[in-house]
Amino acid sequence: MYRVLTICGPTASGKTALAVELAEKLDGEIVSADSQQCYRGLDAGTAKPTPQERARAPHHLLDVADPEEQLDAARFVQLADAAIADIGKRGKRAIVAGGTGLWIRALLRGLLDAPGASPEFRAAVREEFEALGVPALHARLRAVDPAAAARILPNDRVRIERALEVHALSGRPLSDLQREHRFAQARYQALIWFLDPPREVLRARIEARTRRMFADGSLRHETEWLLARGATKALKIIGYGECAEALQTGDWAAAEERTNARTRQYAKRQRSWFAKDAGASLQWPFDALRLCEQAAGWYEGAPR
Repeated sequence: MYRVLTICGPTASGKTALAVELAEKLDGEIVSADSQQCYRGLDAGTAKPTPQERARAPHHLLDVADPEEQLDAARFVQLADAAIADIGKRGKRAIVAGGTGLWIRALLRGLLDAPGASPEFRAAVREEFEALGVPALHARLRAVDPAAAARILPNDRVRIERALEVHALSGRPLSDLQREHRFAQARYQALIWFLDPPREVLRARIEARTRRMFADGSLRHETEWLLARGATKALKIIGYGECAEALQTGDWAAAEERTNARTRQYAKRQRSWFAKDAGASLQWPFDALRLCEQAAGWYEGAPR
């Protein structure tokens, strides 16, 4: 069983910088666990590692899908398993880094044996959503799976849709399947580091990053590229939809503020997920040199 150091946390918490430093010092390679950085052409808005960072350490699972495609957790696990095996066979050390909690959980502890996606069912649910709105979908979920409805926010259409889909196709509540699975069987020997800066620090980092992506024109360029190829699905990613609207209205200040607000909300959800799923966070600010020494010992088989 391969040893996999996993660096997780909210967006803008410094995961990439730490992963690159560890990879450099420990002869490692980075496997991205980010459900947005996997798409080609979406660099600025997803805060993808820079060319300089990618030159310092090999990265896997970046730019593996076109924006029109849908890469789900099951496909991610297949790709990540192959990358980790390849890294291990070459005598290198695998470092998983990302902020998509479900993908990390699936990689380290397995996926539910749940039905796959049904385009027909999803089309029907989306018609219901367009006619009645998300609250009606959440009420429907509450009727068939109260436990899942209690966990899923009333405005989280994607997760509500999936929970309804699982119930419709399997005849069983998603919460029952999750309770039986328990995500308890380890697929790798994992050391998990949860980066969780203080709120005011994270807020400042988010705002600085958003300001850069609007100021240098990179987000605008990528949004225009998406619009030109008709990849409207990608406009749901934070920043791109706001930029597309600003291209119509010219109100770039409002677009930047909405991007900041949505990013803060996203970071809050990520923090909540990892606080439950990854346990205690690293002390902030962290000592990168000490962490490198700790990781080196762990890869060699020393206790955590």
